[in-house]
Amino acid sequence: MKKIAFISGATAGIGEAAAIKFAENNFDIIITGRRPDRLKALSESLKKKFKSSVITLNFDVRNFRVATAAINSLPEKWKKIDVLVNNAGLAAGFGTIDDGNPEDWEAMIDTNIKGLLYISKLIFPFMIKRKKGHIINIGSIAGKEVYLKGNVYCATKFAVDALTKAMRADLVQHNIKVTGICPGAAETEFSLVRYKGDKEKAKSVYDGFKPLSAGDIAEAIWFTASRPAHVTINDLVIMPTAQADTKNIIKKSK
Repeated sequence: MKKIAFISGATAGIGEAAAIKFAENNFDIIITGRRPDRLKALSESLKKKFKSSVITLNFDVRNFRVATAAINSLPEKWKKIDVLVNNAGLAAGFGTIDDGNPEDWEAMIDTNIKGLLYISKLIFPFMIKRKKGHIINIGSIAGKEVYLKGNVYCATKFAVDALTKAMRADLVQHNIKVTGICPGAAETEFSLVRYKGDKEKAKSVYDGFKPLSAGDIAEAIWFTASRPAHVTINDLVIMPTAQADTKNIIKKSK
């Protein structure tokens, strides 16, 4: 059997692009997400274009019981997961912390932190048993620097950064690699979700400069995953050329 990549949040953006990149490089794929129609479409595409074997798991990473049932349902041979890409995550709302919506806070904390922990917890035993594996956590520049109105989203991504370092320290004894990949401004569904489906607001975020694409981040994910066994990329921060940090993006006027 070919190597196996498990990718959460694969129904769009970075997760979808990562699934394509791994399939292109002769991996079999496990993809998860909350939108069954998109999972089915991606699965069919990967099978047709790359001849990959694909398993789809339709569940919400925020629900540990459901996640447990889904991952435990994998056939034994599919539990030999070589690469886990913890990609599922979101930003909800954009305002000062005093005006924050607790429901938005819970959605971000439950997805970005608890969801990552749940999936990792369920897959750790497979990797520990085999004494090998690679966990790639998708963080953000927001997990390195706080920005105005980013508050709780930034807090969750700082937590991802800390958990990545903690996983690395705890799992090195089992020969498991852990990588954090932290993108800057990337045009995916990120802003559309943050602005609750407002397409104009979401599009305006990227006006005046060329942002990163999902494909750019997928290339970086594959690069870290394809290093030799003795090499680990611990931490990778990726920015569009127009972006210096969370506060400085050079935009050209129309």
